[in-house]
Amino acid sequence: MTDWRHASGTPTHPRPRAPLTRAITRAVTTAASTVAGACLLGGCGLFPGATGGSGATLTVMTWAPEGTKATNMGGMPAMAKAYERWINAKGGINGHKLHVLTCNEHNTATGAADCARQAINAKAVAVVGSYSQYGRAFMAPLEAEGIPFIGGYGVSAEEFQSTLSYPVNGGQPVLLAGAGRQLAKACDDVALVRPDTLAGDSMPILLNAGFKAVKPQREAADVRAPEDSGNYADQAREALAEAGKAKGKDKTGAAAEKGCVAAVLGERTETFFDSFRRLDTDAKKPQLSSVLGSVSQSLVDRTGGRESQFEGAYVTSWYPVSGDPLWQPMRKVIAENAFGDDRVNPDDTGTQTTWIAYSVLAEVVKRLGKDEDVTARTIARALNHSTGVTTGGLTPDLSWRYQDMRAVGGFPRIVNGRVTFQIVQEGRLVAQPGEATTDMIPTLEQAPRSS
Repeated sequence: MTDWRHASGTPTHPRPRAPLTRAITRAVTTAASTVAGACLLGGCGLFPGATGGSGATLTVMTWAPEGTKATNMGGMPAMAKAYERWINAKGGINGHKLHVLTCNEHNTATGAADCARQAINAKAVAVVGSYSQYGRAFMAPLEAEGIPFIGGYGVSAEEFQSTLSYPVNGGQPVLLAGAGRQLAKACDDVALVRPDTLAGDSMPILLNAGFKAVKPQREAADVRAPEDSGNYADQAREALAEAGKAKGKDKTGAAAEKGCVAAVLGERTETFFDSFRRLDTDAKKPQLSSVLGSVSQSLVDRTGGRESQFEGAYVTSWYPVSGDPLWQPMRKVIAENAFGDDRVNPDDTGTQTTWIAYSVLAEVVKRLGKDEDVTARTIARALNHSTGVTTGGLTPDLSWRYQDMRAVGGFPRIVNGRVTFQIVQEGRLVAQPGEATTDMIPTLEQAPRSS
């Protein structure tokens, strides 16, 4: 082949190549502009670590199971979309338009992994306010891409272990430990009815942490139940037998504390207590108990209000009672932006958790500065170094710095151990008289490792 240069290095035919070079340059530039424009129009997120200054669209994802035979949390993605409409009508988050993607997790490990992959493919800068018990399936993909998981519901252990998870509540660990403490003051014998799943296996240990802190020589009976059954007669009989071990009178003839039945089965909690109500006809009347998320105000309303079988039931929650004025901003957003979507219930703990999680996201993005790049990694870095992230009083001010981590075996990322004690009175969930908000972290620090 003939060389196009002389020995001196001077090109003999340089110009004929220039038009072709310019044509290629124009084509590449046009293609890049087209992709960028399509990304902006389509609401694409930012690559982790990529540049996203003022005005860039921030893509996030919220997932939850819907339409399943077990737990459904459709209020979480519905609340996320209402938040999206509201914040964008206000100009976005610090000048950034928010684009919320939602995903049905289907209450399966495969569904959780699929949702995580969708978030990755969409270049989401965060997953916010989501529900899944399959932490192993979704956290590893998010970690590989550096995508933070903000304010999950708290039902999987990985949410309190991964350095890219930023929980806003203490999850099931503090709810169950709180329930144990609440029941120990009223009961000698407790039966815990819980799902026969991997996530359910830690529940007895957690409830006993609170129960044994008050009554060291006792622990709850473990009653396993399928999480998607339509009839719990067998489990109801077992729970009643365990709770019925409490005697009517003690050795002095004084009335003894009665037995208690606690059920934590998500949406199937109602099904269990319906089976239990049909069985409990011998006037034993054990104290009923559950946690917010398994029992809610809407469930009490639906089952008869003041005449509901849940009248007098104990319930533990992470947050203030739903009638507290602190929830008014959220209620206003729902009323004006949910457009009648009946999945969004302001009394629902999933809805409330999603509101708090998006409040955290907004607070952290604002702290980055209006013209600072907003990416998955800059959000995670801000969360790792921020102090006093506020949620309008619905939680303590939150921080996820290394020095904020606590020595809770298996759950080191719990930074908010607050639990509130509630009771159903006159058909309403209200604060339990004489019981103040309590931090359950010291109790959990003394508990056996549960995962």
